[in-house]
Amino acid sequence: MAELPAVRRLDLGWFVRPGTETADGAPRVEPALAYLVRHDGELLLFDTGIGTADPETDAHYRPYRRSLREALAAAGVTPAEVSVVVNCHLHFDHIGGNALFAGTPILVQAAEMALARGGEHTPEHLVDFPGATYEELSGEAEIRPGLWVVPTPGHTAGHQSLVVRRPDGTVILAGQTHASASDFAASRLAAVAVGEGARPPLPEPDGWPRRLLEFDPRRVLFAHDASVWEPTG
Repeated sequence: MAELPAVRRLDLGWFVRPGTETADGAPRVEPALAYLVRHDGELLLFDTGIGTADPETDAHYRPYRRSLREALAAAGVTPAEVSVVVNCHLHFDHIGGNALFAGTPILVQAAEMALARGGEHTPEHLVDFPGATYEELSGEAEIRPGLWVVPTPGHTAGHQSLVVRRPDGTVILAGQTHASASDFAASRLAAVAVGEGARPPLPEPDGWPRRLLEFDPRRVLFAHDASVWEPTG
């Protein structure tokens, strides 16, 4: 296996988010990013790209898909070398390549799986493929020494992020906690402003960004934004 960086971004295509789903009402083209993590001799994969849902969904988002198998090959990796997959959540644009990992543990929050089993959350064929091996987590878990899965609900009730402790600084794969790195920065500053007694009105900060920041991240990376959050100090 070729030597890899600790966290390698995989570009798995893009889609067009319609204006009805954006803050400013204008359509926006967003990348679909996955992350290959090398940690203590293991390879983990965070998200697997855009799946084929149905004609209506494709017409709505107009996705352009890049092959996960080819993206892994460009990194010198085969699917068989990936020992664990972590899905931030089970929407079609994050689990498209899950079927490449029959028999490989795929970690999801139990709350997210309950949504998938309830119908209309995600296409069943992308979740239930031959050999699918899901491990459901109920809350925060240190899945390996130095690797934490942290619940970050909001986009979905079962959304989760992956914390990767590194000698050169902690990296957080935040998935779709926020639409962009700028939105994450604004959420962090909202918590700072509240903590320092700034006068209202102020945005109501979520509780979980505080937990992520307790890991003292050097970088926070996202599923649909190629920009990276880094601390200003």
